Amino acid sequence: MAQSMTVSKTEEGTRLLRWFLRHYPGMPQREFYKLCRGGQIRVNSSRVRGNEILRAGDTVRIPPTIVAYQTAAPKAEGGDRFSLTDLEELRKCIIHDDDDIVVLNKPAGLAVQGGTGIRKSVDKMVAAMYPYDKISLVHRLDRETSGVLVVAKNQMTAQNLARAFQDKTAHKEYLALLSGHVAPSRGVIDNYLIKGAVVDGPARIDGGQRPQRAITEYNVLGVAGDLTWISYSPKTGRTHQLRIHSARSLNAPIVGDTLYGAPVRMDPALSSLMSTNHLFLFAHKITFQHPRTGRMLTLRATVPEFMTPILKFLEFKIP
Repeated sequence: MAQSMTVSKTEEGTRLLRWFLRHYPGMPQREFYKLCRGGQIRVNSSRVRGNEILRAGDTVRIPPTIVAYQTAAPKAEGGDRFSLTDLEELRKCIIHDDDDIVVLNKPAGLAVQGGTGIRKSVDKMVAAMYPYDKISLVHRLDRETSGVLVVAKNQMTAQNLARAFQDKTAHKEYLALLSGHVAPSRGVIDNYLIKGAVVDGPARIDGGQRPQRAITEYNVLGVAGDLTWISYSPKTGRTHQLRIHSARSLNAPIVGDTLYGAPVRMDPALSSLMSTNHLFLFAHKITFQHPRTGRMLTLRATVPEFMTPILKFLEFKIP
């Protein structure tokens, strides 16, 4: 007996063939087109040729003969694997969407860019959500870092935003919970980094890579025991810059940073709330000029759920 499925909002804009191959990845294309010609596959009760563009709410007739081709996890382009449920969850993270950009509150633990051994990544998933846009990353967040991430939908936007980040006309603000005290409570860290270490200057190390200058403004927002709530405004974008500056320059590593920090000793009541291995670094706010309208945008992301009970317990405020 034939079944029917409703096209979700995430799948809107997908061609019928691609939709079927996502749901039934084992189905040969020749079988798909044969069923279309025979009227076995229909959209909203109408016959189809196979290249139709689907809209949210469309009803697709599923012939009983192709159910055997269904598998548990659809395979995405490039070897990464993610499901339609994964895409729906990522869509819930959108905080701004227009013809040129989509801005996400990236969850901690989700890689921004695909690569060897990475099953799910923002770039591949957003490309699946917007199949007719040219998706480009214009800046990045560490896999462990949550918060605001801007993704371009076309080449013009990608070039303009990449230039804005390079020229420092786009401003980012992060919030972090540190293990230790910071003095003075406000200042600028300006030094050189190479391979996770702070060095004295830009001279090449043993004839190898040249250290990169890294600049971070910081402001202590609150202190509770041995924990410090701090805001960061990075002026450069070096790999792990805030994590290194916290641990090496301020001698107060970010809570949950297993690469540059150490296990944190804390009050048992507080420890019971921190049943997580997440990094307590959050991209809170970003301000930039919209590449098409010229209007200045300031976009904020909500604090991740794993941070909320800790901040409430410590009575730390979100600026």
